Amino acid sequence: MEKEEFTQKIKAVAKRVDQFRDSLKTEEATKSSLIQPFFQAFGYDVFNPLEFIPEYTADVGIKKGEKVDYAIVIAGKLQLLVECKAINEDLNNHDSQLFRYFGTTDAKFGILSNGDEYRFFTDLDNQNKMDSEPFLTVHLSTLRDSQINELFRFTKDNFDEESISSSASQLKYSNQFRDYLTHQIKSVNEDFVRFILSNVFHERATQANLELFTPIIQSGFNQAIQEEVSDKLSSALNTSVSTNSSTTPTSNETTQSEEDNEENDSSTSTIVTTPAEIEAYTTVKIILRDKLDEERVFYRDNKSYFNVLLDDNIRKWIVRVYFSKSRNWIQLNNAEKETIDFVHPIDLVQFSDKITAIVDDLDQ
Repeated sequence: MEKEEFTQKIKAVAKRVDQFRDSLKTEEATKSSLIQPFFQAFGYDVFNPLEFIPEYTADVGIKKGEKVDYAIVIAGKLQLLVECKAINEDLNNHDSQLFRYFGTTDAKFGILSNGDEYRFFTDLDNQNKMDSEPFLTVHLSTLRDSQINELFRFTKDNFDEESISSSASQLKYSNQFRDYLTHQIKSVNEDFVRFILSNVFHERATQANLELFTPIIQSGFNQAIQEEVSDKLSSALNTSVSTNSSTTPTSNETTQSEEDNEENDSSTSTIVTTPAEIEAYTTVKIILRDKLDEERVFYRDNKSYFNVLLDDNIRKWIVRVYFSKSRNWIQLNNAEKETIDFVHPIDLVQFSDKITAIVDDLDQ
């Protein structure tokens, strides 16, 4: 299976999560509607009991007849154990069950899922003993391209136990470090403040210093992140401008509505695209970088507002950006045509979930 084909299949399954979430009330419904299609996307024959074994017996100590939901056999070897839960289940309450199964079989990898979240486990810490933490966690409802690359390793045609195992350690620790930094960006904890006091400020971690420096460190951390993003935006501006400056509407986008007529104003010479508008456009491109190729994101400016488009198609506008002396705001192309105020274009990052959801709907 080629990567492009897999990407299309797994994104199609991801769309089913939001589509069916509210109607799935049981584990069995979750398995048939989400989990089986998930593994079908990987090229497994979920209806072949020699390859995709349901209710696989994994005896645990004195407990005989323990069964794991699925076992996957690849090239005649048991490789994957899959434990399933209903979509509304918190997986934190169920990883111990898979842990018990893992050591009683020859499977190298265990997967715990509720149809949206998939946790991948192996035995990095102790051989034949499942790690307490997954080396990969994927939420289909917020699927990223970087995660698709990792999932592709588990497709039937590309499965390589040694290759996955060798990359699992780096993946596990890099993800844990990323999660730690993400948490600190939102709210630095006392241990982090103590570390900075000792290694950067060379101050004692007294209670008074902890209280004094915590907001300073939080502010500095956020400022560093914002400046890094701004630098990336600035470096992308020239490319963004050159990509769009020669763009003209294509024949299949001719006007048949008032909206299209208004958009044709974008060709008039009186319109000047400002740096702030370009920054807003580039911010949206960065938000969507894990969803689709950046070459599919375009902009068109006109007298009333600044448009960010998918595939340079006016009927697939993602956001409209408005700048005025008293107020800046965006309009989202969702069902509610929601409007949100912002101060700086970089603030659009705060609405990443809403923007990516629009692209999911448009890119069907």
